[in-house]
Amino acid sequence: MELSDVEIDHCLDCGGIWLDLGELEMLLDDPAKAKRLLESFTEDQAHSEGLRKCPICLKSMVKVRVGDDSPVLLLDKCIKEHGLWFDSGELEAICSRAKLDEESKIVKILADFFGK
Repeated sequence: MELSDVEIDHCLDCGGIWLDLGELEMLLDDPAKAKRLLESFTEDQAHSEGLRKCPICLKSMVKVRVGDDSPVLLLDKCIKEHGLWFDSGELEAICSRAKLDEESKIVKILADFFGK
């Protein structure tokens, strides 16, 4: 599907979203905010979630923690930098938590698309 001229991949089974490298920055439309968000990612080796495989290279992805807030938000990140996997609701949660979408543009688009 396309959000704000960014083509994203959406899983109909689980509601997850895959963003290729650079698409998060395009979606946020603010390179400085996107850079701050990406720099806040730290690998979390103590997680209990199963590992996903990157849809491009098929390598196991790493779990990255987004910021230090509670509850913990974990994303799947390709170790070869192909992109990010957001489980259902995680993209909206990150935009809200990090105040990346102050006009709620992304949240509104996702809500319209998914009928929420």
